[in-house]
Amino acid sequence: MNAILALEDGSVFRGRGFGARASAAGEVCFNTSMTGYQEILTDPSYKGQIVTMTYPLIGNYGVNDQDVESWRAHCAGFVIRELSPIVSNWRADHTLSQYLEKYGIPGIQGIDTRALTKKLRVRGALAGFLSTEEIGDAEAVERARGWGGMAGKNYVVEVTHKEAFAWDPDDSQSAAFALTQRNGETNARNIRNPLPPADIPIVAYDFGMKYNILRRLRQKGFKVTVVPAETSAADVMKHKPAGVFLSNGPGDPATLGGIVREVKTLVDSGIPIFGICLGHQILGQAFGGKTFKLKFGHRGGNQPVKDFETGKVEITSQNHGFAVDAASLPSDVAVNRINLNDQTVEGLRHKTKPIFCVQYHPEAAPGPHDSTPLFDEFRQVILAKG
Repeated sequence: MNAILALEDGSVFRGRGFGARASAAGEVCFNTSMTGYQEILTDPSYKGQIVTMTYPLIGNYGVNDQDVESWRAHCAGFVIRELSPIVSNWRADHTLSQYLEKYGIPGIQGIDTRALTKKLRVRGALAGFLSTEEIGDAEAVERARGWGGMAGKNYVVEVTHKEAFAWDPDDSQSAAFALTQRNGETNARNIRNPLPPADIPIVAYDFGMKYNILRRLRQKGFKVTVVPAETSAADVMKHKPAGVFLSNGPGDPATLGGIVREVKTLVDSGIPIFGICLGHQILGQAFGGKTFKLKFGHRGGNQPVKDFETGKVEITSQNHGFAVDAASLPSDVAVNRINLNDQTVEGLRHKTKPIFCVQYHPEAAPGPHDSTPLFDEFRQVILAKG
């Protein structure tokens, strides 16, 4: 298949198509991770985005049915330099092209992804149109310009689960893979470490949650009930949680006024709360702050974050295009982490309430594990609250 990627500034990239024979518009962004394309594709935070991978060879280890981060692939389109012609991994169940075709997502390869990334860094994230169908340059550019941009878009309602549910009640999905065989088990896909008791009940808001967050919470002894994004604070408290978790998710956080009001009610109640990514931005607004759009966002597994409380620097996994405005926050909220590349807010802690949040992804998948202890911190905050 021939394929085209057009940008709102009039740029056109021609390449070879893979995945679905389809067309899609969205915000063109880039991710600097060297691995983890399957987790990126299935991260709901990429809803409405055409993702460009800066690493030049993608697809070499295929896609498997165990490492998904949600119930389907969510990105609008996928842009790479070269699609591996072979899949070489014993865990692979599908090729990357087959996986994209299954979910109706078009892909393009063979374009200069370095030039595209440099353009996005200079100009900022741009609206784009990707097609593996027969479409001319002028029409493709016009359809990119007609998309309208990410600001003002609420995608949370499209990716959240519609009904509340208990996460992994039989403990079959959350245990970490073990490195050694046990009990004569020969299928290494099923060799897992034991889980601790699930002794702390919490409610997790699903704004577009990655499954590895739920796995990490269960690994730390949380019994998790997942609720839809627009669940009221009163309905959350009916579950009698010891704490509340606010997940990641897509779109513009400024469009989530109703959700922010419910979270503010929870903040005022004094219940322990931990938020990440979009959950961090929602908490920032519940505190009284504002959010703004970043020029091209933070997406990748190598973002340096300075923790002012410990003096340590964490290398973090990130995926976001908006940030909390530090100057808009009230005096009872402390900025305790910043991004060392652009000094934007990466963490908040309330000075008098058991509430904290981070802009990045401590569950990684993909990415480094420097920030995994934040899940332990959430547990300690709840235990200290009693």
